[in-house]
Formats: sequence, C-alpha cells, structure tokens
Amino acid sequence: MLSTSLVIGDGVLTPSISVLSAVSGLKAASKSVFTEGRVVWISVAILILLFSVQRFGTDKVGYSFAPIVSVWFIMNAGIGLYNFIKYDPTVIKAVNPLHIIQYFTRNGKQAWVSLGGVVLCVTGTEALFADVGHFSVKSIQVSMSVVVYPALMLTYTGQASYLRLHQDNVTNAFYNSIPGPLYWPMFVIAVLSAIIASQAMISGTFSIIQQSLALGCFPRVSVVHTSDKFEGQVYIPEVNYVIMTASVIVTLAFRTTEKIGNAYGIAVVLAEAITSSFMILVMLVIWKTNIIFVIVYVCCIVSVEMVYLTSVLYKFPHGGFFPIAFACLLLSIMYIWNYVYRKKYYYEVENKVSPETLREITSQSNFCRIPGLAIFYSELVHGIPPIFEHYVGNVPALQSVVVFASIKSLPISTVPAEERFLFRRVNPRELYVFRCVVRYGYTDARNDDEPFERLLVERLKEFMRDDFWIHVNKTQIEQRSGDVVEMAEEPNHDYINDNENDGETKKANEEEMEREIEVIEKASRVGIVHLMGEPEVMSNKGAGLGKRIVIDLAYNFIKKNLRQTDKTLDIPRKRLLKVGMTYEL
Repeated sequence: MLSTSLVIGDGVLTPSISVLSAVSGLKAASKSVFTEGRVVWISVAILILLFSVQRFGTDKVGYSFAPIVSVWFIMNAGIGLYNFIKYDPTVIKAVNPLHIIQYFTRNGKQAWVSLGGVVLCVTGTEALFADVGHFSVKSIQVSMSVVVYPALMLTYTGQASYLRLHQDNVTNAFYNSIPGPLYWPMFVIAVLSAIIASQAMISGTFSIIQQSLALGCFPRVSVVHTSDKFEGQVYIPEVNYVIMTASVIVTLAFRTTEKIGNAYGIAVVLAEAITSSFMILVMLVIWKTNIIFVIVYVCCIVSVEMVYLTSVLYKFPHGGFFPIAFACLLLSIMYIWNYVYRKKYYYEVENKVSPETLREITSQSNFCRIPGLAIFYSELVHGIPPIFEHYVGNVPALQSVVVFASIKSLPISTVPAEERFLFRRVNPRELYVFRCVVRYGYTDARNDDEPFERLLVERLKEFMRDDFWIHVNKTQIEQRSGDVVEMAEEPNHDYINDNENDGETKKANEEEMEREIEVIEKASRVGIVHLMGEPEVMSNKGAGLGKRIVIDLAYNFIKKNLRQTDKTLDIPRKRLLKVGMTYEL
C-alpha cells in the first residue's frame, strides 16, 4: 500500500515537473517577457488541458506518440553529439569510474548531497510497469537498450561538454546548449514529450489503482476502459480530477523545478527501494534463485538505491515532505478501507444464511410468498448473505422466485451473452431460490436494465431445464440402485419390469418441468425488483478507541463521500430497493 501511495504521488509530481521544466525553456528566449509567474500559469493551463482529455483515452492519440518521442530522442542525441564535438570532447574521460572516487574525495558531503539531483536523470523508469499494459516486455527492453539509453548518454555527454566552457549557464543547461536555429523546434518537441511522459505516469496511476480496487485496497471508484483491445488502458474520473487538482496546487506552490525535484526524488527512490525489496522476495520464493545471485543483486542494486535514498531524504525540509505526507494520507485511506472491507466480508461469511435457516424462515406461519422475481445483489459467491434474513425478518413476505446475484468483472474485453450467467439452485427446490454469478468483460455495458433482466430470465429457464433433468436422472439412478439391493436381499421376489411406464414417467416429468418454467415466467411478468444491501458498519461493544475511530468515524466518512455501490455496479435504479442493516464489526 505504501508503494502504491508513492506511485500515485509520483503521478501528481511527474506532470508538474515535466511540463514546468519544458515550459521553463521560454526563459531562455526572453526573460523579460516570460517571467517565472507567466511560465507557471502557462504550465497550469497545459496541465488542465492534459487532464481534461484523459477521458478520451490514449488510443485516440497514441498513434502520434511514437513519432514525437522518436524525433525527441533523435534531436537530443544529435544535439548532444554536436556539442560533444564542438566544445570539449575530453569529457569522455568521465566514463572512468576513478573520477567518481575523486569526486567524492574532493567534495565530501556536498558530493553525497548532489546525488539527490543526479537521481533525477533516471526518473521515469519506475513507471515502466504502466507500459506493460500497452506493449510487450521484449519491446520495452529493446527500446530502452537501443534507443533511450544511447540517446540519454549522448545528451548528458553533450551538456557536460558545453558546461566545460559555459559554467555560468548550469541552471538551464538543456536549453542554453541548443544551437540557435533549433531552439523553437526543440522547445515544441520538449513540451510535447513532457505531455507524453506525463500521460505515461497518469496511465500508470490509473492502472495501479485498478489493481488495488480488485484487491479491495482502494475505495469504490468508477473504472472506464477506453480501449477494446488493451485491458490496461483505463480512465478513472474521480482520481483524474483529484490528481489534476493536486498537480496544479504543486505547480503553483513550488513554482520551480528545483523545489519540485526535491519532492519528486523522494517519491521515486522510495518507490524503487520498496520495489527492489519485493524483488528479493520474488527471487527467493517464486523464482528460487541461487542465493549467490540474490546477494549480488543486493550489493549492486539495493545498496546503490539506499545511498540515493539517504541523499534525497536530506532534502526533506526543502519540499521533500510533500510526497511523504501525500503517501501517508493515501496509505491511511487505503488501510482503513481494506481493514473494514475484510471485516465486512468475514462478517457476511460467518453470518450467511444456511439452507436449514432458509427452510425455517419460509415455514413460519406469518411468512408469505408474493408474485414476482427478486434479485438480491451480494459480493458473496457462495451462500446467502445475512442481509436476506434481516429483510424477511422485518418484511415477512418474499417474491415467488429469488435470485442472489454476484457481479464479477473478468480481465477480458467481453463475455458472450450465453456465458454471462452461472446459476446454482439453493435447496430445498420448492422454494425457487437460486445463486447467480454475473460475469462482465471490461467493455460490456451494464446499464441497459431491460436486456439484462430478459437475458437473466432466459438463462434461468435454460438452467432450470438442465437442472431438472439432472435431478430426475439422479433420482431414478438412486431408485434403481435401491431396487437392485432389494432383489439381492430377496432372491425369490418376482422382478417386475416397468419399462412400459417409462413413457408415462417421462411425460409426467416434462409436465412438472413446464410447471416450474411457468412459475419463472409468471414471476417475471408480474415484475422484477432489485434489492441491494446497504450495510452500516459500526464497532462492536467493548471495542477499543482506535477501532472506534477507524470504523465509526474514518471509514463512514470516506464511504459517505464516495460513489455509491449501485452506481459503481450500474444496477438498474428504476426498481431498486436498498435494504439497510447494521454490521457490528
């Protein structure tokens, strides 16, 4: 959860620092016209525009990303090579690791502090997981090794060569090192590339929140899939506007890339350090890697990350507090939600209605069945939720047919209509109570209530036909097994072959099946009502102060300010009844 919170914080900081650093190039053109305040407001306008178009999805404009980024890397590499040759080619000696030792020996503490700025050269790699939703692992590896790394090495080498002769221009070395005729084309490409880089991090934020939702670690939000081809391309409206607001506030508050960089470095390095820690567990537990290779990984990668982490934490008072505070806030929300989510689920599992209890409820003298079909929505896939017992206890009447439905999303684009509903009958059979799992793909529409109800009834009737004949065949097999046992015990008994009665039995069974189907059809014609539990959670008696704060105050506050369950699941609202119940956790 902490790493997820840091990645979301990264999604706030990346657009701010990327766009602001690109737009800051206007100062190199004219400091008098493009003051710091104007640069900040131009950046804010671009950020608002960037987040406003997220709902259209990246697949609509994604075709332009590759050409723009390709031009960006080619121009960077070309300008870097040009500066390297023109100014001071001797900087190539910097590839000698001996100079690192000399640098730390000569500068001491300041060299260690400078690592907090050096780490910004590799930021962005922590978001590569987001690209897995769009590209293959092999394509990412090839592009990083063949295109990105060589271009960056040429860019930084060229800037180093330029700074050897222009040490006063270190504050804006990137734009100052660009040859005059290429300045404006490079500025346009830089802004477009900053937008694309921000888009990648925003997509990564949406992706990791979607995964957190599946694990019950994030409050309810609406997830919109913007592509029919790629599951990873999602858009979350609530999160989008929260991140936009936070990015704008960060840009207006910090105003410079240096201050945002202090916060950015902490978010990135902390997320990478946590990822490396989990990587060690994966190597040991999942991959069964030789311990020697694990030790080498720790010495070469983790130790370097720890050095960088100590350096970026040094800048905590200078803006580095923001990602820590933001991550702690998100971590608190996610922990509270997940804690109560698990408690609610365990409560429902422990208090679900058994078939015996169901039989007792329906056999009570004051209980009656009324015409109609009721659909109870529940997260439980097995068993009857406790909200049902609460409902019939206060309203001693129930529709003639009851379906307990659980809506599940599958990681595929669409589920065929004939495979969408999975039914199971709840005994005793004469109660006409069924369990149903409704499966959707990420592009399937859920808000069209009439086709949903019609399909559910049709699939229910098909299931009843299949289930009826399975039940009949099972009963006949048991009866014939009993006859064989009786014949073995009484060998002198005259065997009566009743094959001539099979036709009459089959006809009677068909008539009985049609009567059951007629019950379903009649119930659906009378009317379908949708019932959904709306449990209110509270801490049980004797709970400690901490538990009461988490459940009674924090969780209920979060829940009241979030999207309701019926909106998240797109349950038809015309005939929706919400059943309230108190869960003492």
